[in-house]
Amino acid sequence: MPTPVSNTRDRLVAAMIDALQRRGLHGVGLTEILQAAQAPKGVLYHHFPGGKAELAVAAIDQVIDGIDASLQRLLQRPGPALEGLRHWLTQAGQALQRSGFERGCPLAAVALESTPDDEAIRAALARGFALLRQRLAQVLQQAGVAPLRAPGLAALVVSAYEGALMQARVAGSAQPLQATSDSLMAILALEAQEGNR
Repeated sequence: MPTPVSNTRDRLVAAMIDALQRRGLHGVGLTEILQAAQAPKGVLYHHFPGGKAELAVAAIDQVIDGIDASLQRLLQRPGPALEGLRHWLTQAGQALQRSGFERGCPLAAVALESTPDDEAIRAALARGFALLRQRLAQVLQQAGVAPLRAPGLAALVVSAYEGALMQARVAGSAQPLQATSDSLMAILALEAQEGNR
């Protein structure tokens, strides 16, 4: 369920995020989103003249902001950066389990079903994934990974994370995410050791 918020615009965005996590962009209609947000149709177009697509972009941007904030906290966290990253990955699995394996990553869901006509949505996703790779590269460099290696490894982490979440969701088990996390952390630990030599 979306977090209760009083602002109508925020309720619409929260309802869209929830819908994207559970059903994807095309699996949910405006009527369902409006009901979840307890908002009349006219209010949607007041806040989002571009309709569902514009609302989806706002939802994607908010999800990215939340993930970015969590990664920035990771950068400021005391202790080894890789332990912080392991904790971050573990939290994703716990959130998926708490939802009964119903709510995956809204970014992956939208990315998979977007088409070339969804230009604004794809642009928002591209910006978002680029920011996540950049932040993860910073985390990896903080852990000791060589600066030239960090961007590629950050891309690997994002790809593995998204793929593992999908596998865990369809399996109804956190095992694929745990196995992926363990393998990633082993690779990253070796890279950090190499970078620190």
